[in-house]
Amino acid sequence: QVQLVESGGGLGQPGGSLRLSCVASGRIQRVAAMAWYRQGPGEQRDLVASMTTSGDRTYADSVKGRFTISRDNALNTVDLQIDKLAPEDTAVYFCNAAILPLGGTWRGYWGQGTQVTVAS
Repeated sequence: QVQLVESGGGLGQPGGSLRLSCVASGRIQRVAAMAWYRQGPGEQRDLVASMTTSGDRTYADSVKGRFTISRDNALNTVDLQIDKLAPEDTAVYFCNAAILPLGGTWRGYWGQGTQVTVAS
């Protein structure tokens, strides 16, 4: 009914940039906060950045100044611009959104994840 699909992962070089995109589609009535999480090998899934519909952004300390989250409320998309890539950014990145589906109740949805690998 509702799905989130990420794109844009891949291999990046240290110091380089990547841009991740996520689109929410399906029987959607409203979308609230949208966010990006990441999960490195053998690690837990951690919040990287989030953004409200009014434009308030939060970032994990480890990515401040290098990552930028943006969204298009009309298109239900959220992007993550990753600059100054570092090896520790290697992880699977997941899109998350709080969504009210048509005829349903508010709940969080996850994308399938997109791999980001940073290596020279």
